[in-house]
Amino acid sequence: MENSAIIQINQLIKRFPIGKGEFTALKGINLNFGTGEFAGLIGPSGSGKTTLLNIIGSLDMPTEGEVIVLGKPISKLSAKESAKLRKESLGFIFQSYNLLHVHTVFENVEFPLLLLDYTTSERKKMVMDALEWVGLSDKVKSKPPQLSGGECQRVAIARAMVKKPSLVLADEPTANLDAANSHNILQTMLNLNRELKTTFIFATHDEKVIGYLKRKIFLKDGLVDHEEWMNQ
Repeated sequence: MENSAIIQINQLIKRFPIGKGEFTALKGINLNFGTGEFAGLIGPSGSGKTTLLNIIGSLDMPTEGEVIVLGKPISKLSAKESAKLRKESLGFIFQSYNLLHVHTVFENVEFPLLLLDYTTSERKKMVMDALEWVGLSDKVKSKPPQLSGGECQRVAIARAMVKKPSLVLADEPTANLDAANSHNILQTMLNLNRELKTTFIFATHDEKVIGYLKRKIFLKDGLVDHEEWMNQ
């Protein structure tokens, strides 16, 4: 793993309006992430992990403080610039898969590439490579309703990885899966992390996920409580 910081978070505060008051979800977070990390934000509901993940992914903005992702200061990006960062450099994996049920597996994985400047033949190779990574080359013409939950999540991983993003953000990616499927999914992501040097950051409280993490960041009440590093 390289040591170059691709994410820098300095004194991050995030507040949300509630009625006539406000709720402070993040209370001064300081974190850096390096290239090729396999890290997780761990904590119960309400600890701030999903809020932090969304800000890293430029889906939300800081109230105060600084978040720099791949050299881009999130709070200074326009909506168009945020969309460009996500489109070109980030991959997202959600617990609900977010697949398009009327489209085939191939079309679901191809979708992020349609927003980028690739030829038809380039897209086809990239999609087939991504489906091979997750072991679904034989499902290209299937549609999500014909797949198991584990297969749908593998399609979601292929879609997130197809453009070989620098950073993948995964929010409770195994929440809807049984133990066997969860371990298969996590092993797939770990292999991609090793092979492609993609940085993975999870938001989770799932013990199955936590067991695979190389860096564990425990959040409590909007603050970093402590961290644990596993032997590489």
